Amino acid sequence: MSLRICVGGATGWTGKALVAGINDAADLSLSGAVARKAAGQDAGTVAGVGHMGVLVSGSVEEALKAEPTDVYVDYTHPSAVKANVLKALELGVPVVVGTSGLSAAEYDEIAKAADKQGLGVVASGNFSITASLLTRFSLLAAQQVADYEIIDYAKSTKPDVPSGTARELAERMGAIQKSVPGYPIKDIIGPQEARGADVGGGRVHAVRLPSYVLAVETIFGKDGERLTIRHDAGTSAGPYVAGTLLAARRVVALKGLIRGLDNLLFGPMPA
Repeated sequence: MSLRICVGGATGWTGKALVAGINDAADLSLSGAVARKAAGQDAGTVAGVGHMGVLVSGSVEEALKAEPTDVYVDYTHPSAVKANVLKALELGVPVVVGTSGLSAAEYDEIAKAADKQGLGVVASGNFSITASLLTRFSLLAAQQVADYEIIDYAKSTKPDVPSGTARELAERMGAIQKSVPGYPIKDIIGPQEARGADVGGGRVHAVRLPSYVLAVETIFGKDGERLTIRHDAGTSAGPYVAGTLLAARRVVALKGLIRGLDNLLFGPMPA
């Protein structure tokens, strides 16, 4: 029996690619799709893969109540994702969260709801396998080097700052060692914003320009040496589809929140 997946944000860049990926996978089936502006249309037609016989719903609740679903995958807007995830958990459906923009406090709320329901949630700012390697390598480096900063690059029209990839990375690195500027921010001469933002203890600089898809760079400094770790996303959503569907296949056997694809792939960070 195939794993039944409902995709939130089915008309978006990654959402369309996910619908196509599910359609191509022998062990998966599309049980529902959510996109308010495309409600009532065929999900496969909207995604460009032909008629699939699955209508797009206007809300998560409508989609999950319409057809039995094993996993809900969210690639909606940052303003909607938390409510979507909590609704799916309330309805007894495990969740994979690919939407960026949630804070650590919001993830704490989601974690409590997942624990209460005895369901799994896998959330990652970036479901690319190589991006998960950037995260794991950066976390390992942060255990040894206290001075670091993060540069977050994305397209000029991206609404959330920093990106989910950079936010998650900064919060997790900050939990290991906070990035403490060598010269106090409050004492600098000039706009304090020029030194970036403190995001969970990690210092992040966001660049938004045309031609970027998504790139994240962590820079570590010690006396006389530097280490730079960088991930660049290409123009295809394929890498995110592969990682998201891997998470969807595993989340049904989990309980509680796993944040970061690297934790799903490699287990918790060593102390």
